[in-house]
Order: sequence, then structure tokens, then C-alpha cells
Amino acid sequence: MKSITISLISLFTFSQSFSQEFIGSKIDLEQIKQNTINFSQYVMDSNYEMIGASYTLDAKIFPNNTLIIEGTKAIVNYWKIPDDVQITHHKISQKEIKIIGDEAYDYGYYEGQTKKPNGELVDWKGKYVIVWRKVNNTWKMYLDIWNGVK
Repeated sequence: MKSITISLISLFTFSQSFSQEFIGSKIDLEQIKQNTINFSQYVMDSNYEMIGASYTLDAKIFPNNTLIIEGTKAIVNYWKIPDDVQITHHKISQKEIKIIGDEAYDYGYYEGQTKKPNGELVDWKGKYVIVWRKVNNTWKMYLDIWNGVK
């Protein structure tokens, strides 16, 4: 009986910590999820053109400990890294996506790893919220806010 109770508690705790809630049409939800995967790849590839294309023209980002950054050019400049630095890992784990008409939001956690010029690897993680807008049948990020967690 004790092992069954422990198993049930473990299962409940595990399912709660990884539960996800996705509300909206399957097609739109899949596009937002795929856009998120693509964005991580653009960051790892330093593909600044596609990073910029991931945002609406009037997008705003809210990086940790900075002022609000507005517009595609400024956002792309924020994401640029030196040539001798590499983002070796970038992953976004969505906890919830909710679509309301032509706008949506999602939130969750991100994680990544940066390789410095001396070869040192630096791991980082945090939480985020993204507000999406549907532009010409494509979901793009309009507001993007994140900050680190320890």
C-alpha cells in the first residue's frame, strides 16, 4: 500500500510539473509551436534575418535588466553576438498557449548554453511570456519578455 501511495504521489507531482495547456485551433497551435522551435534554431545559427522575421514590424522585446527595445532593426541588433561567441543550445518549453482571435500568448521556460571565445560553456535559463499576432496568416511575436532564474 505504501509503494502504491508513493507511486501515485510521484505520478501526480510529475504530471503537475510538466502539465501543459494549449487552447486554440490545432493548426494555429502547431504553427506557434513550430515557430518557437524555428526561433531557437535561428538563435543557434545566428540567423539574424530570420530572427527579425519572427517578430511583427512593431514588435517590442523586454530583456532582463534593460529598457524596452522596439522595432525589427533594434531587435535584431539586440540578438547579434560577436563572431567568436556561439549559442550552442536554445530551447523554449511552453507551459501554456492560448489563442484569442488573431492574438495569442504563451508562457513557460527557456534554457540555453553559450560558448565563449576561450571555450568556456555558460548555461542559462529563465522564464518568459510572448504575445503573438497573426500577420498575413502567420503567427509572429509582438511582445517578448523574459528574465533569468537561478
